[in-house]
Amino acid sequence: MGLDMYACTLREAPATPVDFKAEEVSELHYWRKHPNLHGWMERLYREKGGTDPDFNCVNLQLTAEDLDRLEAAIRNRTLPPTSGFFFGASDGSESDDDLAFVAKAREALAAGLTVFYSSWW
Repeated sequence: MGLDMYACTLREAPATPVDFKAEEVSELHYWRKHPNLHGWMERLYREKGGTDPDFNCVNLQLTAEDLDRLEAAIRNRTLPPTSGFFFGASDGSESDDDLAFVAKAREALAAGLTVFYSSWW
């Protein structure tokens, strides 16, 4: 048990940036127990109108602007401290992997794909 986090791609943009159904997805990136990144994604989800109280098994579209903000938070080490049942702990060693995700996500967007985040805990 624990926090499993995914970035995936779709060929078409969803009708809404949050809480959309996704079929025929391709996995772009995977994280295991990186709660601070999850906390950052939850804040973005709420900004975009997401209302699921648990922020679990819901989808969040990521735009180029979102990736710019995420990259800045990673580089500035300002991902929000986040905790949860079975979430584990972020320790700062994840930065290189997080930046690799940002690069892959930008490539996917440039190729015309939609990038989104989802998690299961």
